Amino acid sequence: MRESSVASKAERRPHAEVPFTLDEPAPRALGFWDQGAFWANLGVSLFAFSGAYTVLAPDENGRPTLSIAAGIVAMTVGTILGGLMLGLAAAPGARTGQPAMVLLRGLFGARLSYVPTVLNIAQLVGWGTFELIVIADAARRLWDGPPRWGYVIAAGILTTALTIWPLGSVRLLRRYVTAAVMVALVYFYVQLLREPLPDLTEGSWGGFWIGADAALAVSISWVPVAADYTRHARSARGAFGAAAVGYSATQIFAYVLGLLALALVAGDSAKVFDPFLGVTMGALFFAVFVLREADQSFANVYSTAVSIQNLIPRADRRVLTVALGAGITGLALLLDIGDYAAFLSLIGSVFVPMLGVLAADFFLGRGRRGWDTARDAPSRWGMIAAWAIGFVGYQLIYPGGVSWWAAFWQDVQGALGFTPQTWMSASLLSFLAAGLAAVLIGRPARPSQSTRVDAG
Repeated sequence: MRESSVASKAERRPHAEVPFTLDEPAPRALGFWDQGAFWANLGVSLFAFSGAYTVLAPDENGRPTLSIAAGIVAMTVGTILGGLMLGLAAAPGARTGQPAMVLLRGLFGARLSYVPTVLNIAQLVGWGTFELIVIADAARRLWDGPPRWGYVIAAGILTTALTIWPLGSVRLLRRYVTAAVMVALVYFYVQLLREPLPDLTEGSWGGFWIGADAALAVSISWVPVAADYTRHARSARGAFGAAAVGYSATQIFAYVLGLLALALVAGDSAKVFDPFLGVTMGALFFAVFVLREADQSFANVYSTAVSIQNLIPRADRRVLTVALGAGITGLALLLDIGDYAAFLSLIGSVFVPMLGVLAADFFLGRGRRGWDTARDAPSRWGMIAAWAIGFVGYQLIYPGGVSWWAAFWQDVQGALGFTPQTWMSASLLSFLAAGLAAVLIGRPARPSQSTRVDAG
């Protein structure tokens, strides 16, 4: 389908905003640099500092099994692979003009698309809650005068405000935030590299792919929402490049900085912010990271609302985002999410194989002939089966750190006589297995004279 058939000239207004419901077509208002800045900002996160230890493949007691040097290499490999996968998820949104979960109607069918939609809503609520917690904790490191709940509420209000004008928020990031973030990153690199670093090679390379998969999972966490933003892109090629390159480059830059900080505090993740705050003007530049972290929570809340619209197409996104903003603020006041490694493993095992199915079917199968995103799109159980094959493959290789879940899959491994090898990447192999299954299971659809893309 030619992109010009999806978006009219009216829909390409540079300052257009997202319609309130799915009844109206998405404006193609984002150029390459708008998108590139958006993904670059998402690649720089406080999680790259507070959760840097996850790419060191911590054992069940939380002790890193990789050296810092090995962790940097594993993170780089995982991020590049994850960035390419993110680009693959971005392109279909630009081609069809549909948000991510509506796009899945063409893959699984309208009703079956509700399954990944509900899973996506759950993981986005988790991420949104986690981001408010991170913002509040980091803000208290800057100034511990106000109570924690005050920072949580302030972050929740800012997050909700950004979701009311989502495309305006993306343009705001490009114009004012990206440059400040880049300056802060460079400043901290200069300052931390002046500190006496320990031996970064001390440790092993065992668990390399566990570390790579942890970094890949952070990238993959954006895969189920990528089309929510790239449906506003002016070209599929630009959407792919902006997502793959913009996100990967800054995530690598940020994670290396986080791992250097971790090395300076002898691997104590609870003190990873100390090196940033201990340098000259560190508080000022660290405040840039804290303030811009709201773009992470904004993206999670906005995409949760758009995902809900796949279930309720005529729901007003403004009402949804206000309710969701209040909801995650309440959860952040009550909860403390700390088990990053298990959370990332769960995200990877669900959404990596789903992307494998989508990429295979969209670029090699049905997507070349037409992509049905109507409300009555027929169910495609074969694609669900392909997704399940990839999920099982992931669990057989790396079932994660939840003891009862891991024990179950270890029993399955024993029954099958299967022993995971150290060279096996759960993410990469499950992606390939799911994609291959989708190609083999998929059946050619009858050519239709017109492509249905009605999401309403």
